Order: sequence, then structure tokens, then C-alpha cells
Amino acid sequence: MYVKYFYIILWYIFSMEISKIIGNNLKEARKFKGLTQREVASQMKMTQQQYSRFENGVFQLNYEQILFLCDLFDVTPNELFSIND
Repeated sequence: MYVKYFYIILWYIFSMEISKIIGNNLKEARKFKGLTQREVASQMKMTQQQYSRFENGVFQLNYEQILFLCDLFDVTPNELFSIND
């Protein structure tokens, strides 16, 4: 039983680390395009605070948001999800 919880905790930690890496990639792509969080959030029809949570790895993107941001930032999903920096 404890092993099950151990793996759940490991998965959660790994998931949070991936979210932070993706958030950092979002931030770099946004800055490279010369956009502010407020500008991106406006295009996504959300507040700057909501968008900020993606860049901070608190919230995870859904498929539609991933595709929208890749198009906006002129990056591929592979570049956005790259963890080999």
C-alpha cells in the first residue's frame, strides 16, 4: 500500500517539474516575440494572472491552448515541451 502512495508522490513531483520546464519555455518564447503576459493573456481571453500560472507551472495547458501558443510564438510543440536545455 505504501509503495502505491510512493509512486503517486513521485509522479506528482515529476509532473510539477515538467510543468515548470514548459512554463519556462513559454516565458522564453513569449519574450523572444516581444510580448507581455498581459498581451498574451488578452489574446487567450483570460487575465494576466491566469496566464502567469501557466508560465509558473501552476496550471497545465490543454491541447487548444498549446496549439494557440505555438502558433502565436512561432514554435513547434516539440520546442515548447523540450526538456533538454
